[in-house]
Amino acid sequence: MKVVITGGAGYVGTELIRMLSHDNTISEIVIYDNLSRKNYNLFLSEKMIGGHISFVYGDILDSRKLKETIANADVVYHLAAKVSTPFANEDPHLFEQVNHWGTAELSYALEESRVKTLIYLSSISVYGARQEQVNEDTIPNPKTYYGISKLNGEKMISRLGDKINTYILRCGNVYGYSKSMRFDAVVNKFMFEAHFNKKISIQGSGKQQRAFIHIARVSTVLAGIIHYEGIKSGTYNLVDRNLSVIELANTIKSLYPDLEMIFVQQDLSLKNVIVDTETKLSTDCLSSTKTKLLEDLQAFKSHFSFIPGSMQEVQENTMI
Repeated sequence: MKVVITGGAGYVGTELIRMLSHDNTISEIVIYDNLSRKNYNLFLSEKMIGGHISFVYGDILDSRKLKETIANADVVYHLAAKVSTPFANEDPHLFEQVNHWGTAELSYALEESRVKTLIYLSSISVYGARQEQVNEDTIPNPKTYYGISKLNGEKMISRLGDKINTYILRCGNVYGYSKSMRFDAVVNKFMFEAHFNKKISIQGSGKQQRAFIHIARVSTVLAGIIHYEGIKSGTYNLVDRNLSVIELANTIKSLYPDLEMIFVQQDLSLKNVIVDTETKLSTDCLSSTKTKLLEDLQAFKSHFSFIPGSMQEVQENTMI
């Protein structure tokens, strides 16, 4: 089985490739990425199992190269996207160009290929901010340019449902350690700032809720879904838990007791994105043990290369 992963050098892609490299049913893994985030960590240090992984430097908008790359593939993971949390409205043209029309280019190439299975990583942002909890039956109503572009991408992918097995996974805010780290997502950003600056900034009251999922869970589902025929083509949510920002901050504070929380416009009440965690994708074959948030953050903390000390501590240690 040949697998192609667009955006494979990214945050989620790096973890997915590590898992797929252990899959004996996969004969070839092709990473298709333009390295726009300038993150080369996937290619360094850790040795991947076997010699069946290759890299194609290519843009999702390069229709010719894309078509050549997926021509003989059996499975395509579409992870390539323009993501810039929390500034999801900063550049509407770029979001539309990459997330909508880039996905359209892939869908056109897929129509002329022999690909049997397509997995598209979408986002819960397609639901838009609202007070009530949403589930897979909720009609999307995106409020940001990012959310709109991801929903448009879904529409392009949905066209292929009659031709190939198509899975659209609406993912929550991903957090946790990966070699190809992202520090613009709220959990990762808070952890970095708490560890090295001993302070975090919270927008509004902190009561606003968001849906989250650990990167290990995302990777496990992505790696496993290609093996289970009982899962029908369709659209599924991928969420571990819902947390308010202040709940998250307080959990981090239990790891960093000296943490200072700075509230910005504390009287501002921000909207929620709350997602039902009981997804239709929750089958025995895809389930994995859900860890506690504190355990996830403790594991994250262990990956930091040093614990910063004060100048006074440095001077005292020098004198000993």
